[in-house]
Amino acid sequence: QVQLVESGGGLVQAGGSLRLSCAASGRTFSRYAMGWFRQAPGKERDFVAAISGNGRTTYYRDSVKGRFTISRDNAKNTVYLQMNSLKPEDTAVYYCAADSLFKRGGEYDHWGQGTQVTVSS
Repeated sequence: QVQLVESGGGLVQAGGSLRLSCAASGRTFSRYAMGWFRQAPGKERDFVAAISGNGRTTYYRDSVKGRFTISRDNAKNTVYLQMNSLKPEDTAVYYCAADSLFKRGGEYDHWGQGTQVTVSS
């Protein structure tokens, strides 16, 4: 079992940046692929980005390519989502998730509680 805790959300103006962090418990963090998802009010949860256990493979939804970067530090059991050039449509609760398989979306085995990101216009 792995527990995930997100942080770093907040209020930012359009064009600004935020870095989300997700700290994981346990000693087998590097065995998990990690993903970031988001859910806007009244909408379904959407996949944002994923990274493989060794960090060599990443994948992004089209709307964030070139603006968001997912990375991980296995020594710190932490995955990050650097978000630049933020837009109001990026406003959502952002969740990190862990799975034994690298997935470009879909269901993950473990989820954090989420962190709110609000982008003002």
